[in-house]
Amino acid sequence: MPVGTQATVKTQSPDELEQLGAEIILGNTYHLYLRPGAELIEKAGGLHSFSGWSRPILTDSGGYQVFSLKALNKITDAGVEFQSHIDGSRHLFTPENVVEIQRKLGADITMPLDVCTEYPAAHKKASFDCRRTFDWGKRAQAHWRESPGDQVLFGIVQGSIYEDLRAQCLQEIVDLDFPGLAIGGLSVGEPKEDLLRILAFLAPLLPDDKPRHLLGVGTPEDILDAVFYGIDMFDCVMPTRNARNGTVFTRKGKMTLKGAIYADDFRPIDPDCGCPACRKFTRAYIRHMLAVGEILGLRLTTAHNLYFYLKLMSDIRVAIAAGKYACFREARLLELSGGVDQLF
Repeated sequence: MPVGTQATVKTQSPDELEQLGAEIILGNTYHLYLRPGAELIEKAGGLHSFSGWSRPILTDSGGYQVFSLKALNKITDAGVEFQSHIDGSRHLFTPENVVEIQRKLGADITMPLDVCTEYPAAHKKASFDCRRTFDWGKRAQAHWRESPGDQVLFGIVQGSIYEDLRAQCLQEIVDLDFPGLAIGGLSVGEPKEDLLRILAFLAPLLPDDKPRHLLGVGTPEDILDAVFYGIDMFDCVMPTRNARNGTVFTRKGKMTLKGAIYADDFRPIDPDCGCPACRKFTRAYIRHMLAVGEILGLRLTTAHNLYFYLKLMSDIRVAIAAGKYACFREARLLELSGGVDQLF
């Protein structure tokens, strides 16, 4: 799902997102709570009315952003007191008020406040964070159940790179019977081998009747691997953030269009791509737009990257339905390792 941190996916309108194939987007509770405020969004009729996006919205808890502030926060069993990065004002996130904030935002899928353990972390620290994540999840669920409305609340599984902690946290969260499960605390700096090891370990333990969301992941290769281990849903800023730096994803790997090599390259980014950028514009033109700071350059690279990711997910679903995902994954991973110089 494309990330719309501030109630918008940068450079793209809701209609354009639909045309690219987006079915659901993500909003950030921390940022929306600070600006423009949950009360204002509630007054506007919720995020759907406020932003003009009529399809589903998932909001995270804001916990990742709060914990990343480090020196600006104070963590207790009650919650997290933090200082706004905007004006320095002090705020408190608790399991209960984070649910309430997301209720006002009007998201369809919501997340409880959790502790995202940084990497590296000792086993003792990761264990303590797991315990707090479970306690907060239980409190969040109790508050959500008082008035669930049309919203669903996912449980979050933490445990860093430790299999025993992952198994324990997963079982405790499953026992609470959330409508869905999210796996957090991965892709936070750990080696890729550890990410895949944890996913492979969790795969047979995950319940079959709950959607599985892998938070904050990732590269096309990571997605192909994670789906192999049973993950259903993903969110990541990578497509849009890379696009704003002039880097686009292709079936042969990444291409940095700001490079001088593309100054007189009059081919599309990828001749087999159906995105708006590839249908009408050349690498040279998009590079020129980026070089002179024209907004169109950012719009085109973003549209391309989002289309690439959404088409990848569509192709994955087709391969799964045909019972051919293992072969599909192997072929796509091999193609992605080919290098962009082999694109034509």
